[in-house]
Amino acid sequence: MNTPAPLVPALPTGPVATAALDLLRAAVSPPVAHHSVRSYLFARLLADHERLTPGTDYDDDLLFHACLLHDLGTSPDAPGQDRFELEGADLAAEFLTRHGYPATAVDQVWEAIALHSSARIPDRRGPLARLTRRGVTADFGIDTAHLTDAHGAAVHRDHPRLDMSTALVDAITTHAARSPQAAARYTLAGELARERAESGVTGLELGTAAGRWGR
Repeated sequence: MNTPAPLVPALPTGPVATAALDLLRAAVSPPVAHHSVRSYLFARLLADHERLTPGTDYDDDLLFHACLLHDLGTSPDAPGQDRFELEGADLAAEFLTRHGYPATAVDQVWEAIALHSSARIPDRRGPLARLTRRGVTADFGIDTAHLTDAHGAAVHRDHPRLDMSTALVDAITTHAARSPQAAARYTLAGELARERAESGVTGLELGTAAGRWGR
């Protein structure tokens, strides 16, 4: 009798993957940590839907680390002197370098994280950047037609939302308040900070609450 395939992929379990999970959970709040893990799972589900082959069409290990560490720049460990996307990319690069990853792999992850909040640009920078961006946006309920309700239930069973959008906006705007460069005009952080100051709630939070998965 054949065992049915799992609805969602398992998380990597090697020593570096475990260290990355430990780093993530120590650095950010539980809602943001769960968001990062869900981003990887949604990215993998998109890759599977597109019939992309790990190891041939994309590097699953790098995808895991890019998604998992993409919001490290919102943590108190980030310097607070530049955009959170860039500081998160720097922190992820430092982590991977410490664990022996070659410079070319580190650079790919850096780019995917640095670009994850930029619409359309990652689509032109290869599968890692594109899948990372699409995994992140899927967790906000964007472009999820390829996902079934069963997929969503399986992902959220182990990684609950916990009002993720508000927790993440809190973290981004806290980081943005640390320096003018961290909240540059027309960046995601700058716009979220402006919306919070003007109305107390952001379009990102409202859109996510009204979206497929809720807050």
